Amino acid sequence: MSLLVTGLRLPFDVPEEEALALAMRQCGLREGTPSLYRRSIDARHGKINKVYSVLIDGVNGEEAFAQQLQMPSVRYKQYAALVPQFGKVPLPHRPVVIGLGPAGLFCAWLLAEHGYQPIVLERGGSLAERDSVVQRFWSGGELDPSCNIQFGEGGAGAYSDGKLTTQINDPLCETVLQVLHRYGAPDEILKLAKPHIGTDLLKKVVEAMRKAIQNSGGTVHFRTPVTGLSLREGRLSAVWADGQALACERAVLAVGHSARDTFGMLHETGIALAPKAFSVGVRIEHEQAAIDRAMYGRFAGHPALPPAEYTLSHRAAGRACYSFCMCPGGVVAAAASEPGGIVTNGMSFHARDGRNANAALAVSVGPEDFGTDGPLGGIAFQRRIERAAYACTGSWRAPCQTVGDFMSGSAGGQPGKVAPTYPIGVEFHDLAPLFPPFVSDMLRQSLPVFGRKLRGFDCADALLTAPETRTSSPVRILRTESLFSVSASGLIPCGEGAGYAGGIMSAAVDGLRAALRIMEEFAPF
Repeated sequence: MSLLVTGLRLPFDVPEEEALALAMRQCGLREGTPSLYRRSIDARHGKINKVYSVLIDGVNGEEAFAQQLQMPSVRYKQYAALVPQFGKVPLPHRPVVIGLGPAGLFCAWLLAEHGYQPIVLERGGSLAERDSVVQRFWSGGELDPSCNIQFGEGGAGAYSDGKLTTQINDPLCETVLQVLHRYGAPDEILKLAKPHIGTDLLKKVVEAMRKAIQNSGGTVHFRTPVTGLSLREGRLSAVWADGQALACERAVLAVGHSARDTFGMLHETGIALAPKAFSVGVRIEHEQAAIDRAMYGRFAGHPALPPAEYTLSHRAAGRACYSFCMCPGGVVAAAASEPGGIVTNGMSFHARDGRNANAALAVSVGPEDFGTDGPLGGIAFQRRIERAAYACTGSWRAPCQTVGDFMSGSAGGQPGKVAPTYPIGVEFHDLAPLFPPFVSDMLRQSLPVFGRKLRGFDCADALLTAPETRTSSPVRILRTESLFSVSASGLIPCGEGAGYAGGIMSAAVDGLRAALRIMEEFAPF
């Protein structure tokens, strides 16, 4: 239990110790132990500040003291430790976790940690195999539809920037950060307001967590897709994998946003699904130095400042265009998971030291845009764009266009000073015909708006690579407040693929909640 002092603003190049001292002065304290809680950069309004939150321990009667101060920036902070409640009913069969992305990983870890011996079924390979398969594809080899950027140990998040930000306000977010740190994530994720791990370090953390699951009695089966479910009077009785039925009373369905064949199987089985809004668009690349100059001005390149990142959004006529998954110093990744369809994503290492910055520019798409294709209409919408991109180049090379050419409507033929980072290579084409007109029109309308918000963002040399289609799941697997599928008691749809999370943090939290739901019902083995 501590005092939390927020909103402490200091010049970016002032030592951190000044923030600790400022917190003590604001509270009028001479005794107590201050420590850094969170730190962020604010580069708005032509000034660059670091904004700190500081914890102060060792103050008698912290809660009463905070109330007495009556300062909005000072409050009493009580830590909410994760304390599972254990049921007493024996579980006849081991719980099954389907998918080893963030949701499945954290669910399986918590179950294993407390003696529930989960069985994990992952359609893709281990990270060691995944790296080999992905590099082979990026070097011109064949796509493996079962093991790629989307499928395998760690899920799609293992090949990303490893962002640990979320808009949910859930105490389990602290637990997620602590667990990631326990298994090798750097100390800074506990202090930064916008923490990230980077794909290089995140993979090591994921592997360490998976080994902890196995060491605690869990079993992990790679290259084992789930192909069916067995229900008995509306209750889950088994999952089908490897041609066999695996008996279970509780299964967590954490398959990720790209498990299109699984969504089809669920639909055919009678599991209730609903179409869900998502977004599509392009990846935009700038030189990171240009983004640094736009954000930091004359201080760009200062060793006390991290590579700059941005968040941009624009709304018009009920539709949104926004930056998504911004990767400072990163690359545009080849993220296809199906033959004949190009998909892009963003990825960066922990150091964020690449030449370019990239982000998705995504336009919102709603069920009203899908036509009458039922709950799987969003998948068909995504596929049409991905296949149009593949048909455009006739290969895995991605279609690409400068911002200047996109805005003028000319196909163009070569990059400017921003070199493309898409690993398989690009071809220059007009990108507008790949998308429904409302997407291309919204992108053209938004780029100048973003240029006014961030100087140079819409410069002619900025590079667009298409398409970005996997921003989130196009499907929601309907569940009750008790987390179970409305169609199958015992089946818990979970995480981003089920439509209940967006990103590593919220997916991990949803995975923990799924595990806690099983634990409160049943006793450990």
